[in-house]
Amino acid sequence: MAGTLQTLISLTSPVTGAAPFRSRNHRLTSSLFGFSGNRSFGSIDSKPSFPRKLRSFTGTLVIRNSTNSAQGNDDANQPPQELGLSNFLVSAEPLLKFAASNFLPLALIGGVALGLTNPSLGCLAHSYHLSKFSTFGIFIISGLTLRSEEVGAAAEAWPVGLFGLASILLFTPLLSRIVLQLHLQPQEFVTGLALFCCMPTTLSSGVALTRLAGGNSALALAMTIISSLLGILIVPFSISKLIAGGMGASVPADQLFRSLIVTLLIPLILGKVFRESFKGLADIVDSNRKLLSVVSAILLSLVPWIQVSKSRSLLLMVKPTVFLVAVLMGALLHLILLGFNAISIQILCAVSGGSKSVFAKKENSSALLLIASQKTLPVLVAVVDQLGGSFGESGLLVLPCVAAHLNQIIMDSFLVSFWNKKEQSLGDAKMA
Repeated sequence: MAGTLQTLISLTSPVTGAAPFRSRNHRLTSSLFGFSGNRSFGSIDSKPSFPRKLRSFTGTLVIRNSTNSAQGNDDANQPPQELGLSNFLVSAEPLLKFAASNFLPLALIGGVALGLTNPSLGCLAHSYHLSKFSTFGIFIISGLTLRSEEVGAAAEAWPVGLFGLASILLFTPLLSRIVLQLHLQPQEFVTGLALFCCMPTTLSSGVALTRLAGGNSALALAMTIISSLLGILIVPFSISKLIAGGMGASVPADQLFRSLIVTLLIPLILGKVFRESFKGLADIVDSNRKLLSVVSAILLSLVPWIQVSKSRSLLLMVKPTVFLVAVLMGALLHLILLGFNAISIQILCAVSGGSKSVFAKKENSSALLLIASQKTLPVLVAVVDQLGGSFGESGLLVLPCVAAHLNQIIMDSFLVSFWNKKEQSLGDAKMA
């Protein structure tokens, strides 16, 4: 049957006017329709003695099948190199989507892996103070992407934001005293996680996850910015009182304060001033937010790369089981932060009006839970750089915090996915 269709196409195509297709099937078809086997039907003017209805049928059949034939032969007409590339892209599409949606954790893991495998490049970058430039660039981007209307919209939920700031800067840093009671070698792993407890919230991942969860992104952004600014004042004193006092070490609070202003506050303000001063820059930034987030993730990945490169010889001396314990400690720390803030939200809802409370709104509670339970890595690196070895080797201090940073992003991503699936199932149930 396939041969019959091919013969009809070659005989009656009004477009191609192809040469006659001489084959066994052709002769068979000619016999079936009463043609002479040696008659030529290659030209457009050829008029085979089909009945009128049959000619109409075959013409329609030819048009449809010629289109399908052209589509089916596309791959055959492509060069082997292009065909292999297209097949590779199709097979790699799920992997590329996964990499795009998980770029930040993959970049951080890549920085650590590169520092372990080839430390010479990281040491060279450290000699040019690249980590300070990367932190400066991260906060420039934060200022560029800061929308004034988003900050103003957060004023409506100010009680939620106020508790969030207290949780980030006053309550959760107290966990550092508990972390310091743990015994783990090297001691820098414990100290690094204790320092991590004293940090403000994340600069970008918390806001991004809040948006994915359908939360109050304006409130999340306001808590992020204000906690970073207040953290410049509070973090040095939190470290001095909660950590340094129990270790017999002193923290240069004045020097740390000046450093945080230079590396965090000034670039944040500069980015915001650039956004408001240059006409059209805000539109360009807003239309390229994904690209800027990728750049920010790359800049952030430079930090663990340099720190791990500097301390590679010490890291190789650490037993894998000890490092695994440090990673699990970071995951447990984030679970404790989530639990503390979740219980606090329930208590605040009960004492401030129940279901009518501003804390009971899903968009506010999700923003508070995500933002107040995360800690930032760039500020920690800026602090560790200023400590100058007072608390131990900087690479060993940063490494468990990199793991903790990855843990909180991954765990909160699963939490947001669970929320979205639950919301979708409730919507489907209401429609049913």
